Amino acid sequence: MQVFGDDGARIDVSVDGFDGNALVMIHGFPVTREIWDAQAQALATTHRVVRPDLRGMGASSVPDGPYLMETLASDIAAALDALAIERAALVGHSLGGYVALAFARMYTERVTHLALICSRIVADTPEIAENRRKNADRIEREAALPAEMVKRLFAPETLSEHPEIAARALDLASGIDPRGAASMLRGMAMRASFEDVAPDLDLPVLIVAGARDRVAPMEEARATARAFSRGRLVVCGRSGHLPMLEEPGRVTEALRELLT
Repeated sequence: MQVFGDDGARIDVSVDGFDGNALVMIHGFPVTREIWDAQAQALATTHRVVRPDLRGMGASSVPDGPYLMETLASDIAAALDALAIERAALVGHSLGGYVALAFARMYTERVTHLALICSRIVADTPEIAENRRKNADRIEREAALPAEMVKRLFAPETLSEHPEIAARALDLASGIDPRGAASMLRGMAMRASFEDVAPDLDLPVLIVAGARDRVAPMEEARATARAFSRGRLVVCGRSGHLPMLEEPGRVTEALRELLT
């Protein structure tokens, strides 16, 4: 199905599963909603699984950027409104976690559970923000996403022992419009800290970390889990930044425990 954001951006959304409690799965960067295929298939037996392609990514339109996290959260709200879903559990991977946190700040009463997969609640350091802007400029200049941007998301063992998993992520990234990717990077660099959100969320929160993650290190994941009064940390020992692909069963099990 397709819905429209406040500014007319077209958001493409897939809906699967049981007509009951809703679960929104928000993908990270630089991939699309298909990153959740394994988890969505398993959880659709008990939940109504909603998976948007964020604006500028996948099958959604590519409006002018930058894409602020609050704008992306409003797109999620528009999708839920179109589906007549009042409240939902939110699962966000990396960038998707930033969007889920923005949604939780803006629409707190609509969130039943929260899961952050290899994400963070702090704002970018000036160095990280500048690197995002440089990558955005590079993507626009080369009209393509560099392969190394995707490969660095995996544990080294995944790249050497399971090249087909990396090939899957590269395939998803290759379908992203460079203009959308650049706008998304600039929006991430502009985001504020969500540290003020965590203490006020009185709901079950799951933090999933990859032990081999070179983007969101373990010590930060532990601090994020402690920031929530009802936070719980699950570690995927063989994973980098994409445990949904590297250890799909472990992520599904952790989400199922959160939701039940």
